Amino acid sequence: MAKSKNHTAHNQNKKAHRNGITKVKSNKYASMKGVDPKFRRNQRWAQLGTQKAVAAARKEKASA
Repeated sequence: MAKSKNHTAHNQNKKAHRNGITKVKSNKYASMKGVDPKFRRNQRWAQLGTQKAVAAARKEKASA
């Protein structure tokens, strides 16, 4: 009995490119799920402080 073929990549590349090989869609903000809780708590206050600083800078720029 003849040995059977184990593997071939024939036509796989054409099939893959028929609809185009696309990059994985990424979100604007990555999920914080699974991140260290202490870090997440600190981030909350750090972002709040940043928002306040940006708002103050915009207000000062508008008045000048």
